[in-house]
Amino acid sequence: MNILIHLSNYLVSEGINHLLVNNNYKDVMVSGKSLPNGFVPDVILVDITTINQGLFTRYPSAKVLLIDTGIEKERIITTLLSYKIHGVLSTNTEFSLFEKALNVVNEGQIWIDNNTVKAFLHHGTLSPDTSKIGGVTDREKEIIECVCQGYTNKEIADRLCLSEHTVKAHLNRIFRKFNATSRSRLITLVMNNQVGTKD
Repeated sequence: MNILIHLSNYLVSEGINHLLVNNNYKDVMVSGKSLPNGFVPDVILVDITTINQGLFTRYPSAKVLLIDTGIEKERIITTLLSYKIHGVLSTNTEFSLFEKALNVVNEGQIWIDNNTVKAFLHHGTLSPDTSKIGGVTDREKEIIECVCQGYTNKEIADRLCLSEHTVKAHLNRIFRKFNATSRSRLITLVMNNQVGTKD
């Protein structure tokens, strides 16, 4: 996996670079340095300052992972709606989850950091629209959070002490409720402010 670190903070960029290289990631480059001929990133790490349309034009096949450095949630939503971003990751993320996020995004799936999902689901960023869909239960919120973090049904079952069959049943209800046909669509609905919540 070719990774391009394109952040506004040089020290953070170098820190992530060393972290990845020390964990056996070979093809990691920091923008601002001359890139080897033929280097095409699979995943680009950006922040709110460095993301721009030129990046998507230059590397159309790359997956873009936004590093949340304390951005207001409304600004994240605006950015997600403005650009084709494949994930949002907090700077507080443990390395094991960072690796998982890189792999999930590289495979073309969407990764949303748990703190971001919780803010959307629990702190009123999402406005209920009961004319379109009903609210979600606490259990459904937990499952949506897990889906947004890229967990499989088995992993969700293990985390929530449920059977895989029960997780599938919950997901089927969630998909029907939100008229979603896939996990990616469900995540898009969450990020686009279209999922209602129950108080």
